[in-house]
Amino acid sequence: MNRMLTSALAIGAGMAAYNYARKNNLISTRQMKRIRKTVSKMLY
Repeated sequence: MNRMLTSALAIGAGMAAYNYARKNNLISTRQMKRIRKTVSKMLY
């Protein structure tokens, strides 16, 4: 249970950082795809 909460927080923080970076065009499309792959690996 505690581990699930921690990963949920990590994903929430990651999504916030991801959305912020996307708004400010800090990351390229290639990096975005890589991040998405990493996130989906974490989830499944």
